[in-house]
Amino acid sequence: MTRIIAGGTDTGCVRSANQDYHHIDEQFRFVVLADGMGGHAGGEVASSIATTTICEYLETHWDTDSHPEVLLQEAVSKANLAILRDQAAHPARADMGTTIVVVIFWQDAPWFCHIGDSRLYRFRNTRLEQLSDDHTWIARAVLTGAVSAEEARVHPWRHMLLQCLGREDIKPIQARPIDWQPGDRLLLCSDGLTEELSDSRIGEILKNTRSCPIAVQTLIDESKAHGGRDNVTVIVVAGD
Repeated sequence: MTRIIAGGTDTGCVRSANQDYHHIDEQFRFVVLADGMGGHAGGEVASSIATTTICEYLETHWDTDSHPEVLLQEAVSKANLAILRDQAAHPARADMGTTIVVVIFWQDAPWFCHIGDSRLYRFRNTRLEQLSDDHTWIARAVLTGAVSAEEARVHPWRHMLLQCLGREDIKPIQARPIDWQPGDRLLLCSDGLTEELSDSRIGEILKNTRSCPIAVQTLIDESKAHGGRDNVTVIVVAGD
């Protein structure tokens, strides 16, 4: 299946630095998106370390006999260890961490792994579906019925992560296959997009914009038009 991939990032309208990081493999074998957090530029460092480590691991082990699930689990685990080592060497960055979303196209069969609240969506036949699960307090509260979906969008604890890279107590890393059909599109994004735009609006933009680069820029521009309170990073993958 032929793939077309485009990505972009923007500081947004409020913040002075961009702590997001993303990478698109030149051969379109994999894409990575990270959203860092932490003072003293820690977020920028954490997202950069995670993305670089994962890309280097995938490059080095791509032609091995590793199962895609194991390949993803080990790549993300290596990224977590790399951040922990940097924290130990630089105490000022001890609180830094990052979300991560990774999609690989293994023999044209996509798999993904994620930690945190950066998201992976699939757009199929005008329907946008979130494939990732937010590792946040608010997502758990909505799941248990303690908070409604409407309340969650403005809840003061909606950004509280339960998992991120850069923590000793990270839960076992999971990787999952993606049901992928010709005509599908995948969307990877940091929460700078989903904080400003509803899923219905994101789906509407993808429905009306077939070009991957134009869709990326439209999503970024509209998130900024709605406030742009955070860095925003978007990757769109199309398959034909």
